[in-house]
Amino acid sequence: MNNNIDAEINAKIASAKNIMIVAHVRPDGDAIGALLGLGLALQDSGKTVQMVLNDGLPASFRHLPGSNQVKKVPQGQPDLFITVDCADFKRTGKQFENYRKPDINIDHHVTNENFGQLNLVEPLSVATSAVLTDHLPLWGLKITQDVAANLATGIVTDTLGFRTSNTSPAALRQMALLMDTGINMPDLYNRALVSRSFSAARYWGAGLSSLTTLDGIVYATMRLADRKKAGYGGNDDADLINVISAIEDHTVGMIFVEQRDSVKISWRALQNGVDVSQIAKHFGGGGHKAAAGADIMGSMDEIQPRVLQTTREMLNL
Repeated sequence: MNNNIDAEINAKIASAKNIMIVAHVRPDGDAIGALLGLGLALQDSGKTVQMVLNDGLPASFRHLPGSNQVKKVPQGQPDLFITVDCADFKRTGKQFENYRKPDINIDHHVTNENFGQLNLVEPLSVATSAVLTDHLPLWGLKITQDVAANLATGIVTDTLGFRTSNTSPAALRQMALLMDTGINMPDLYNRALVSRSFSAARYWGAGLSSLTTLDGIVYATMRLADRKKAGYGGNDDADLINVISAIEDHTVGMIFVEQRDSVKISWRALQNGVDVSQIAKHFGGGGHKAAAGADIMGSMDEIQPRVLQTTREMLNL
Protein backbone atom coordinates (compact mmCIF):
# COMPACT_ATOMS: atom_id res chain seq x y z
CA MET A 1 0.00 0.00 0.00
CA ASN A 2 1.14 3.56 -0.67
CA ASN A 3 1.31 5.37 2.67
CA ASN A 4 1.81 8.74 0.98
CA ILE A 5 -1.38 8.60 -1.06
CA ASP A 6 -3.33 7.32 1.94
CA ALA A 7 -2.14 10.34 3.92
CA GLU A 8 -3.12 12.69 1.08
CA ILE A 9 -6.56 11.14 0.70
CA ASN A 10 -7.08 11.22 4.45
CA ALA A 11 -6.22 14.95 4.49
CA LYS A 12 -8.62 15.71 1.63
CA ILE A 13 -11.45 13.83 3.32
CA ALA A 14 -10.78 15.50 6.66
CA SER A 15 -10.97 19.00 5.15
CA ALA A 16 -14.13 18.37 3.11
CA LYS A 17 -17.70 18.83 4.31
CA ASN A 18 -19.66 18.09 1.14
CA ILE A 19 -18.51 15.11 -0.92
CA MET A 20 -19.77 13.70 -4.21
CA ILE A 21 -19.03 10.13 -5.32
CA VAL A 22 -19.64 8.96 -8.89
CA ALA A 23 -19.33 5.52 -10.51
CA HIS A 24 -19.56 4.47 -14.15
CA VAL A 25 -22.50 4.26 -16.55
CA ARG A 26 -24.42 0.98 -16.69
CA PRO A 27 -23.11 0.21 -13.21
CA ASP A 28 -22.25 -3.33 -12.17
CA GLY A 29 -22.11 -4.75 -8.66
CA ASP A 30 -18.61 -3.46 -7.95
CA ALA A 31 -19.40 0.09 -9.10
CA ILE A 32 -22.50 0.10 -6.90
CA GLY A 33 -20.84 -1.61 -3.94
CA ALA A 34 -17.90 0.79 -4.00
CA LEU A 35 -20.16 3.84 -4.39
CA LEU A 36 -22.49 2.90 -1.53
CA GLY A 37 -19.79 1.45 0.72
CA LEU A 38 -17.62 4.56 0.54
CA GLY A 39 -20.65 6.87 0.69
CA LEU A 40 -22.07 5.31 3.86
CA ALA A 41 -18.66 5.22 5.54
CA LEU A 42 -18.20 8.93 4.85
CA GLN A 43 -21.71 9.70 6.12
CA ASP A 44 -20.96 7.80 9.31
CA SER A 45 -17.95 10.09 9.82
CA GLY A 46 -20.18 13.17 9.67
CA LYS A 47 -19.80 14.16 6.02
CA THR A 48 -22.60 15.28 3.72
CA VAL A 49 -22.46 12.90 0.77
CA GLN A 50 -24.24 12.64 -2.57
CA MET A 51 -23.89 9.41 -4.53
CA VAL A 52 -24.50 9.75 -8.27
CA LEU A 53 -25.04 7.23 -11.06
CA ASN A 54 -25.73 8.62 -14.53
CA ASP A 55 -28.00 5.65 -15.33
CA GLY A 56 -29.48 5.28 -11.87
CA LEU A 57 -29.51 2.13 -9.76
CA PRO A 58 -30.56 -1.21 -11.32
CA ALA A 59 -33.51 -2.85 -9.59
CA SER A 60 -31.42 -5.92 -8.75
CA PHE A 61 -29.30 -3.87 -6.31
CA ARG A 62 -32.04 -1.89 -4.57
CA HIS A 63 -31.85 -4.17 -1.53
CA LEU A 64 -28.43 -2.76 -0.60
CA PRO A 65 -28.11 -0.34 2.34
CA GLY A 66 -28.11 3.27 1.15
CA SER A 67 -29.47 2.44 -2.31
CA ASN A 68 -32.38 4.84 -1.81
CA GLN A 69 -29.92 7.73 -1.68
CA VAL A 70 -28.53 7.28 -5.19
CA LYS A 71 -29.22 10.23 -7.51
CA LYS A 72 -29.00 10.52 -11.27
CA VAL A 73 -28.08 14.21 -11.34
CA PRO A 74 -25.38 15.94 -9.27
CA GLN A 75 -26.40 18.91 -7.16
CA GLY A 76 -24.20 21.92 -6.47
CA GLN A 77 -20.43 22.00 -6.27
CA PRO A 78 -18.97 19.58 -3.71
CA ASP A 79 -15.81 20.26 -1.74
CA LEU A 80 -14.48 16.86 -2.77
CA PHE A 81 -15.22 14.94 -5.98
CA ILE A 82 -14.43 11.19 -5.98
CA THR A 83 -14.84 8.64 -8.78
CA VAL A 84 -14.92 4.90 -8.10
CA ASP A 85 -14.48 1.94 -10.48
CA CYS A 86 -13.96 4.16 -13.54
CA ALA A 87 -11.02 3.33 -15.82
CA ASP A 88 -11.42 6.65 -17.61
CA PHE A 89 -13.33 9.83 -16.84
CA LYS A 90 -15.79 9.54 -19.72
CA ARG A 91 -17.18 6.40 -18.08
CA THR A 92 -18.92 8.66 -15.54
CA GLY A 93 -21.45 9.68 -18.21
CA LYS A 94 -22.32 12.57 -20.49
CA GLN A 95 -23.45 14.86 -17.69
CA PHE A 96 -19.87 15.00 -16.41
CA GLU A 97 -18.25 15.78 -19.79
CA ASN A 98 -17.49 19.36 -18.80
CA TYR A 99 -17.18 18.75 -15.09
CA ARG A 100 -14.02 19.47 -13.16
CA LYS A 101 -11.22 16.94 -12.76
CA PRO A 102 -11.91 14.47 -9.93
CA ASP A 103 -10.00 15.09 -6.71
CA ILE A 104 -9.65 11.35 -6.10
CA ASN A 105 -9.83 8.43 -8.55
CA ILE A 106 -10.21 5.01 -6.87
CA ASP A 107 -10.11 1.97 -9.13
CA HIS A 108 -8.61 -1.44 -9.90
CA HIS A 109 -8.64 -1.59 -13.72
CA VAL A 110 -5.28 -2.15 -15.40
CA THR A 111 -6.35 0.28 -18.16
CA ASN A 112 -7.01 3.17 -15.73
CA GLU A 113 -5.84 6.48 -17.19
CA ASN A 114 -4.96 8.09 -13.81
CA PHE A 115 -7.25 11.03 -14.56
CA GLY A 116 -7.68 12.27 -10.98
CA GLN A 117 -5.60 14.69 -8.95
CA LEU A 118 -4.95 11.72 -6.68
CA ASN A 119 -5.08 8.21 -8.15
CA LEU A 120 -5.48 5.14 -5.97
CA VAL A 121 -5.38 2.41 -8.60
CA GLU A 122 -4.54 -1.17 -7.61
CA PRO A 123 -4.79 -3.51 -10.64
CA LEU A 124 -3.96 -6.56 -8.53
CA SER A 125 -7.08 -6.08 -6.41
CA VAL A 126 -10.06 -8.17 -7.47
CA ALA A 127 -12.47 -5.23 -7.20
CA THR A 128 -12.63 -1.54 -6.37
CA SER A 129 -14.65 -2.63 -3.35
CA ALA A 130 -11.62 -4.70 -2.31
CA VAL A 131 -9.40 -1.61 -2.59
CA LEU A 132 -11.80 0.22 -0.27
CA THR A 133 -11.93 -2.70 2.17
CA ASP A 134 -8.19 -2.30 2.66
CA HIS A 135 -8.03 1.49 2.70
CA LEU A 136 -11.14 2.74 4.52
CA PRO A 137 -9.62 2.05 7.97
CA LEU A 138 -6.45 3.90 6.90
CA TRP A 139 -8.61 6.98 6.29
CA GLY A 140 -10.20 6.75 9.71
CA LEU A 141 -13.47 5.38 8.28
CA LYS A 142 -15.35 2.48 9.87
CA ILE A 143 -16.54 -0.63 8.07
CA THR A 144 -19.96 -1.08 9.63
CA GLN A 145 -22.34 -3.90 8.71
CA ASP A 146 -24.07 -1.70 6.11
CA VAL A 147 -20.76 -0.63 4.58
CA ALA A 148 -19.61 -4.27 4.57
CA ALA A 149 -22.76 -5.47 2.78
CA ASN A 150 -22.00 -3.15 -0.11
CA LEU A 151 -18.30 -3.91 -0.31
CA ALA A 152 -18.95 -7.66 -0.12
CA THR A 153 -21.41 -7.36 -3.01
CA GLY A 154 -18.76 -5.56 -5.05
CA ILE A 155 -16.16 -8.24 -4.40
CA VAL A 156 -18.44 -11.22 -4.99
CA THR A 157 -19.83 -9.84 -8.25
CA ASP A 158 -16.48 -8.84 -9.77
CA THR A 159 -15.01 -12.26 -8.95
CA LEU A 160 -18.18 -14.09 -10.06
CA GLY A 161 -18.35 -15.71 -6.65
CA PHE A 162 -14.55 -16.19 -6.47
CA ARG A 163 -14.41 -17.94 -9.84
CA THR A 164 -12.21 -15.46 -11.76
CA SER A 165 -8.55 -16.25 -12.35
CA ASN A 166 -7.36 -13.30 -10.23
CA THR A 167 -9.07 -14.60 -7.07
CA SER A 168 -6.44 -14.51 -4.35
CA PRO A 169 -5.96 -15.38 -0.68
CA ALA A 170 -6.12 -11.62 -0.01
CA ALA A 171 -9.62 -11.47 -1.52
CA LEU A 172 -10.82 -14.30 0.69
CA ARG A 173 -9.34 -12.61 3.76
CA GLN A 174 -11.12 -9.39 2.81
CA MET A 175 -14.41 -11.24 2.56
CA ALA A 176 -13.82 -12.87 5.95
CA LEU A 177 -13.23 -9.43 7.48
CA LEU A 178 -16.48 -8.15 5.97
CA MET A 179 -18.40 -11.22 7.13
CA ASP A 180 -17.17 -10.59 10.67
CA THR A 181 -19.47 -7.56 10.75
CA GLY A 182 -22.49 -9.90 10.64
CA ILE A 183 -23.61 -9.52 7.03
CA ASN A 184 -25.84 -12.22 5.54
CA MET A 185 -23.42 -13.42 2.87
CA PRO A 186 -25.59 -16.23 1.43
CA ASP A 187 -28.42 -13.75 0.84
CA LEU A 188 -26.11 -11.14 -0.71
CA TYR A 189 -24.53 -13.79 -2.92
CA ASN A 190 -27.89 -15.10 -4.10
CA ARG A 191 -29.24 -11.63 -4.88
CA ALA A 192 -26.09 -10.60 -6.74
CA LEU A 193 -25.29 -13.72 -8.75
CA VAL A 194 -28.17 -16.17 -8.77
CA SER A 195 -31.57 -14.49 -8.53
CA ARG A 196 -33.02 -13.02 -11.75
CA SER A 197 -36.32 -11.38 -12.59
CA PHE A 198 -38.77 -13.00 -15.00
CA SER A 199 -38.14 -10.23 -17.56
CA ALA A 200 -34.36 -10.70 -17.29
CA ALA A 201 -34.78 -14.43 -17.91
CA ARG A 202 -36.89 -13.69 -21.02
CA TYR A 203 -34.20 -11.27 -22.19
CA TRP A 204 -31.60 -13.99 -21.68
CA GLY A 205 -33.69 -16.26 -23.90
CA ALA A 206 -33.40 -13.81 -26.78
CA GLY A 207 -29.67 -13.53 -26.31
CA LEU A 208 -29.09 -17.27 -26.03
CA SER A 209 -31.12 -17.95 -29.16
CA SER A 210 -28.70 -15.69 -31.06
CA LEU A 211 -25.52 -17.53 -29.98
CA THR A 212 -22.97 -17.77 -32.77
CA THR A 213 -19.48 -19.24 -32.98
CA LEU A 214 -16.69 -17.90 -35.20
CA ASP A 215 -13.01 -18.93 -35.17
CA GLY A 216 -12.84 -19.48 -31.42
CA ILE A 217 -15.23 -16.63 -30.56
CA VAL A 218 -18.67 -17.35 -29.12
CA TYR A 219 -20.98 -14.34 -29.07
CA ALA A 220 -24.56 -13.25 -28.52
CA THR A 221 -26.52 -10.32 -29.90
CA MET A 222 -29.14 -8.47 -27.86
CA ARG A 223 -31.21 -5.86 -29.67
CA LEU A 224 -33.48 -3.11 -28.43
CA ALA A 225 -36.48 -5.04 -29.75
CA ASP A 226 -35.46 -8.05 -27.60
CA ARG A 227 -35.33 -5.88 -24.51
CA LYS A 228 -38.71 -4.34 -25.23
CA LYS A 229 -40.37 -7.70 -25.92
CA ALA A 230 -38.96 -9.17 -22.71
CA GLY A 231 -40.06 -6.16 -20.67
CA TYR A 232 -36.56 -5.77 -19.27
CA GLY A 233 -36.06 -2.30 -17.78
CA GLY A 234 -32.28 -2.13 -17.79
CA ASN A 235 -29.99 -1.09 -20.63
CA ASP A 236 -27.43 -3.85 -20.06
CA ASP A 237 -27.18 -7.57 -20.80
CA ALA A 238 -28.72 -8.68 -17.46
CA ASP A 239 -25.36 -10.44 -16.80
CA LEU A 240 -25.83 -12.89 -19.65
CA ILE A 241 -22.09 -12.48 -20.35
CA ASN A 242 -21.45 -14.61 -17.26
CA VAL A 243 -23.36 -17.48 -18.85
CA ILE A 244 -21.46 -17.09 -22.11
CA SER A 245 -18.22 -17.17 -20.11
CA ALA A 246 -19.00 -20.74 -19.09
CA ILE A 247 -19.16 -22.08 -22.65
CA GLU A 248 -16.39 -24.60 -23.34
CA ASP A 249 -13.91 -24.95 -26.19
CA HIS A 250 -13.67 -21.27 -27.17
CA THR A 251 -11.03 -18.59 -26.77
CA VAL A 252 -13.22 -15.53 -26.23
CA GLY A 253 -16.82 -14.90 -25.22
CA MET A 254 -18.53 -11.71 -26.36
CA ILE A 255 -21.89 -10.00 -26.16
CA PHE A 256 -23.22 -7.12 -28.27
CA VAL A 257 -25.96 -5.06 -26.61
CA GLU A 258 -27.75 -2.54 -28.83
CA GLN A 259 -28.38 0.92 -27.38
CA ARG A 260 -30.27 3.82 -28.93
CA ASP A 261 -27.26 5.23 -30.78
CA SER A 262 -24.44 2.86 -29.86
CA VAL A 263 -23.51 -0.73 -29.11
CA LYS A 264 -22.12 -1.95 -25.80
CA ILE A 265 -19.62 -4.79 -26.21
CA SER A 266 -18.27 -7.06 -23.49
CA TRP A 267 -15.32 -9.42 -23.92
CA ARG A 268 -14.38 -12.35 -21.67
CA ALA A 269 -11.21 -14.41 -22.01
CA LEU A 270 -12.15 -18.09 -21.93
CA GLN A 271 -8.59 -19.37 -21.89
CA ASN A 272 -5.62 -18.55 -19.68
CA GLY A 273 -3.15 -16.10 -21.19
CA VAL A 274 -5.69 -14.30 -23.37
CA ASP A 275 -5.76 -10.51 -22.87
CA VAL A 276 -8.98 -8.81 -24.00
CA SER A 277 -8.27 -5.46 -22.29
CA GLN A 278 -6.22 -4.20 -25.22
CA ILE A 279 -9.03 -4.97 -27.66
CA ALA A 280 -11.44 -2.96 -25.55
CA LYS A 281 -8.90 -0.15 -25.26
CA HIS A 282 -8.56 -0.13 -29.06
CA PHE A 283 -12.26 0.75 -29.22
CA GLY A 284 -12.08 3.40 -26.49
CA GLY A 285 -13.02 1.10 -23.63
CA GLY A 286 -11.03 -0.73 -20.98
CA GLY A 287 -11.06 -3.29 -18.24
CA HIS A 288 -8.98 -6.29 -17.23
CA LYS A 289 -7.05 -8.93 -19.15
CA ALA A 290 -9.84 -11.44 -18.59
CA ALA A 291 -12.85 -9.10 -18.78
CA ALA A 292 -13.28 -5.81 -20.61
CA GLY A 293 -15.85 -3.68 -22.39
CA ALA A 294 -16.47 -0.72 -24.67
CA ASP A 295 -19.30 1.44 -25.99
CA ILE A 296 -19.09 2.27 -29.69
CA MET A 297 -21.25 4.85 -31.42
CA GLY A 298 -23.11 3.55 -34.45
CA SER A 299 -25.42 0.75 -35.55
CA MET A 300 -25.23 -2.94 -34.71
CA ASP A 301 -25.03 -3.94 -38.38
CA GLU A 302 -21.98 -1.74 -38.93
CA ILE A 303 -20.20 -2.27 -35.62
CA GLN A 304 -20.54 -6.02 -35.03
CA PRO A 305 -18.60 -7.30 -38.08
CA ARG A 306 -15.87 -4.69 -37.55
CA VAL A 307 -15.39 -5.57 -33.88
CA LEU A 308 -15.40 -9.31 -34.60
CA GLN A 309 -12.77 -8.87 -37.30
CA THR A 310 -10.54 -6.73 -35.08
CA THR A 311 -10.91 -9.20 -32.22
CA ARG A 312 -9.82 -12.05 -34.49
CA GLU A 313 -6.86 -10.07 -35.79
CA MET A 314 -5.62 -8.91 -32.38
CA LEU A 315 -5.85 -12.43 -30.95
CA ASN A 316 -4.57 -14.15 -34.10
CA LEU A 317 -7.70 -16.27 -34.40
